[in-house]
Amino acid sequence: MKKTYLIATLLLIILSSCKTKQIISKSAKRTAVLSAKSIIHNYETNKFHQKTVSARLKAKYNSNKINTSIIIKLRLEKDKTIWMSATKLGIPIAKIIITPFKVRYYEKINKVYFEGSLASLTKDIGKKLDFKELQNVLLGQAVLNLKRGKYISRVVDNKYQLSSKKNKDFYTILFLLNPDNFKLNKQEIRNLGKDQKASITYPSYNNIEGEQFPSAINIMANDGQKKFSLFMNYSQVVFNKSLRFPFKIPKGYKKIKLP
Repeated sequence: MKKTYLIATLLLIILSSCKTKQIISKSAKRTAVLSAKSIIHNYETNKFHQKTVSARLKAKYNSNKINTSIIIKLRLEKDKTIWMSATKLGIPIAKIIITPFKVRYYEKINKVYFEGSLASLTKDIGKKLDFKELQNVLLGQAVLNLKRGKYISRVVDNKYQLSSKKNKDFYTILFLLNPDNFKLNKQEIRNLGKDQKASITYPSYNNIEGEQFPSAINIMANDGQKKFSLFMNYSQVVFNKSLRFPFKIPKGYKKIKLP
């Protein structure tokens, strides 16, 4: 199987709104100017704090060569395990399990499987992701620990913008936060050395059991030549449910080796 197809399939797996009261992400009032320190403090106060997530995702993927939609069952135990099972037209097509140390994945159409690091599978989206960063993307949280960085704060389109004071390893990153709930509306990563860019937006949040959780995640990325977009809508979101993570690579599948 070609590497580009593997990456596309993985992104579909790892990346219908909920029937609850929606929190609109656009603020109608004028946003007060706050320091970066105050913005980060409020963000930390409102971070996701549940232990597990069980949800359904409707995902649509577009690139130069692929245009498809699938349904994903997501099970997440915070800081421990991310499990996903993908179906198309009700037919199982792939399954993945990710821990802080390893990724295991198989895909039924081409009867192949992969075992290795998450970084090797995400390097084409502009930044190699580790487990915590991927988890944060799914939960609507910053891919970086904001308390460890130095940021410049601005008000842009009635939202708080945090941009890094200096580039690190040729990366620049900025965050846009909702002034009403201090949840992320957008995070953008640029690799200046390779002309790569990844943008992750959260159009709105739903209030679920007192937790403000993304209703959707939109991801767009390019490396100067190839582009892709991934749009995911959450539904059937349940917190703190006891979860199982069944996973077994079928017999006869061929192992994938990435360069």
